[in-house]
Amino acid sequence: MSSELLDRASALAGHRFRNRDLVIAALTHASVADNRLDSYERMEFLGDAVLDLIVCEELYRRYPSHLEGEMTKIKSVVVSRKLCAKIADRIGLTPLLRMGKGMGDNGSAPCSVKAGAFESFIAAVYLDAGFETAREFVLKLVREEIEQSARSHDKKNYKSCLQQHAQRSMDAAPRYEALDEKGPDHSKCFEVAVVINSRRFPSAWAPSKKEAEQQAALKALVELNLADPEEA
Repeated sequence: MSSELLDRASALAGHRFRNRDLVIAALTHASVADNRLDSYERMEFLGDAVLDLIVCEELYRRYPSHLEGEMTKIKSVVVSRKLCAKIADRIGLTPLLRMGKGMGDNGSAPCSVKAGAFESFIAAVYLDAGFETAREFVLKLVREEIEQSARSHDKKNYKSCLQQHAQRSMDAAPRYEALDEKGPDHSKCFEVAVVINSRRFPSAWAPSKKEAEQQAALKALVELNLADPEEA
C-alpha cells in the first residue's frame, strides 16, 4: 500500500492508522485477494456488528420513549446496504477499493460491494483505534440519517408523538383506556380514548386495539393543535 493511499484512508477515518494491514484488508475485495481470508469479508462481519451496536446505542439514548419495534424500524433504514453503499460513495471510500476487472470500475461497483467495504472500514477503525473512535466516525456519517428516519417514522406514529409532547410539555404520560368493543370475534372493533392527567380526549374506533390507540392519539394531537384535523 502506498503512503498516499494510507493517507487518504486515514483522512476518511479521521484517525491515523497504525496498522496498515488492517486498511489493506478493509479495501480488498475477494476478487483480487490471494485467499478469501485476505479480503474484507471477515472484517465486514465484524464491522456490521459494530455498526449495529453504535446505531442501537444511539437510538436507545436519544429516543427514551421509543419502544423496541420503533427503534428497530429506524435502525433497519440506517444500517441498510443501500445507505451503507451511499455513504461509501459520499465519503470517497469507493475509489479506494481494490477489485478484480470483472467487478467493473469503482464507480459502478455493486451496492453490496460498496456496503461491505464501508462495514469493513468501520471494523478497521474499531480494531486500530477502539470503540469510541469508531463510534465518532460512524455517528458523524449516520446521525443525520437517524434523525431523518426518526422524523419520518414519528409522523406516522401518533402515540410516540403524543408521548414525547406529554412528557416534555405536560409532565405526564398518556394513558389509553379501552372503552368498548363490538362485533363478532373474527371482526371486532375497539373503542379507545387517551387520558393525560385528568383530561380525557375524544375516543376512536378501529379494527384492533393497537390501531384504535394510534387513532385516539391522533385525535388528542388534533385537540392539542399538534396535528392537522384532516388527518383524523
